[in-house]
Amino acid sequence: MTKMSQKSERRGIRVDQSELLCTKGCGYYGNPAWQGFCSKCWREEYHHVRQKQIKEDWALAERLQREEEAAYASSQGAQSQPSLTPFSKFEEKKSNEKTRKVTTVKKFFSPSSRIGSKKAAPETAGKCVPSGRERHADTLLRDLREIFTPPWDLASPTEALAARLRESHETKAPSPSISRQASIETDQVSRDFIDFLKSLHKPGREIHKQCRAFIETMATKEDHQSVEELSECVQDFYQNMSDRLLTHFKGSSERVERVMDQVEKYIMTRLYKNVFCPEITDDEKKDLAVQKRIRALHWVTIQMLCVPVDEEIPEVSDMVVKAITDIIEMDSKRVPRDKLACITKCSKDIFNAIKITRNEPASADDFLPTLIYIVLKANPPRLQSNIQYITRFCNPSRLMTGEDGYYFTNLCCAVAFIEKLDAQSLNLSPEDFERYMTGQASPCRQDPEGLSQVYQSLELLSGLGERQERVLDGARRLESDLIDWQDGVAREVQDILDKYPLEIRPPASAIDSDNVENDRLPPPLLPQVFAG
Repeated sequence: MTKMSQKSERRGIRVDQSELLCTKGCGYYGNPAWQGFCSKCWREEYHHVRQKQIKEDWALAERLQREEEAAYASSQGAQSQPSLTPFSKFEEKKSNEKTRKVTTVKKFFSPSSRIGSKKAAPETAGKCVPSGRERHADTLLRDLREIFTPPWDLASPTEALAARLRESHETKAPSPSISRQASIETDQVSRDFIDFLKSLHKPGREIHKQCRAFIETMATKEDHQSVEELSECVQDFYQNMSDRLLTHFKGSSERVERVMDQVEKYIMTRLYKNVFCPEITDDEKKDLAVQKRIRALHWVTIQMLCVPVDEEIPEVSDMVVKAITDIIEMDSKRVPRDKLACITKCSKDIFNAIKITRNEPASADDFLPTLIYIVLKANPPRLQSNIQYITRFCNPSRLMTGEDGYYFTNLCCAVAFIEKLDAQSLNLSPEDFERYMTGQASPCRQDPEGLSQVYQSLELLSGLGERQERVLDGARRLESDLIDWQDGVAREVQDILDKYPLEIRPPASAIDSDNVENDRLPPPLLPQVFAG
């Protein structure tokens, strides 16, 4: 009765399809990495929080400037009145406090602002230099003003790019990432991109110019900005380029999507080495944690996840192997779109495996547990890094709609489920789950059917061994018999040759060999006619 109740309580992994959508209710697919938002709503939320932070930093900078000016005026008064010595200690203490607060603002400064401040230093040499407090407050205000200036404006590309490139070349040596030796794949992608743009004629030249300028601009930011800021720059470039292409192609979304695919491939192939799993993030740490977690869950079976797949069917087994291969192959791709294509291929193989097993089309409720099982079997390399890379640098339209976005969202849910997998998720007791995780026990050892299959396999192997020995003995006997037969035939032939030796006689001479001159030859016969 207890077993029956446990079976009735056993449930599969079910996720409401509404949970895959954006939590803001816009209708697009959400992403756990964006706190359940889609890419569009997440960017809006991110901009809102960032603008709020910028306003707070602006107010802090203005307050610091007022305090610095007041402190400077007080210090000038203190120099004229030596009796006010206690104020100097107070001023020093206050200065230390302001310096500590200023460090919270520095992280929002752009690299150009820091470069600009260094560039202005030689020009002020030999002139009347204001005090350190005034100069520091002016720098704060100037940096915050530059934050409000868009770093990438495609509406006026010539002026914006010229100013940035001129400033970077005058103040900083070329980045090593620009002069690095391009790989064969990068060269091939560049040639393919140029060949594709040739069909667009004049717009193609403008697109290529904008893409090259953007890559050079990104090279100057890689060492100074976080990966989230780099992602924001790439997403802004995608959006601006897409808007301009929509205007040029007069709303033809198919042509825009085709061009944007090539733009994404070209840009991300060039930027891949510097933005995939960068050292400044904890992506590698997350990769190791997920791999360790999946290795610890190696004992999870199909029955525990209620996966509707029968691997004993050869076609289904082939589909499972293909799905595992596709999800592992994702790490070898450089372009986010290609990584998404591997996820899509893996998902379609899963649907085919379920369809073959059940002889009916698979449902969405059957897909997620099977995807979790495939991820556990495959343990894909750098799984979190690949998910983060797609999230940060893929064209957002692919993640918000379509089958690519649906399958990617399910993969994120599968990884989140694996990270939080517990005894209740697998319908196990906490004690059994703990023993399985620590390796003290294995569910396979408690499965009588599995043990019987193992014993049957061992018996078959032992029987095959005996049959192999018998076959080898017969082969050895056959070889010995063939050798004896060959020797016997050779002896018989030799005996016959010894008993009947072969005599070679000279050839017989011709009948008229002695009649050289033909004198004794009879006359030739003549035809005669007889009367009948």
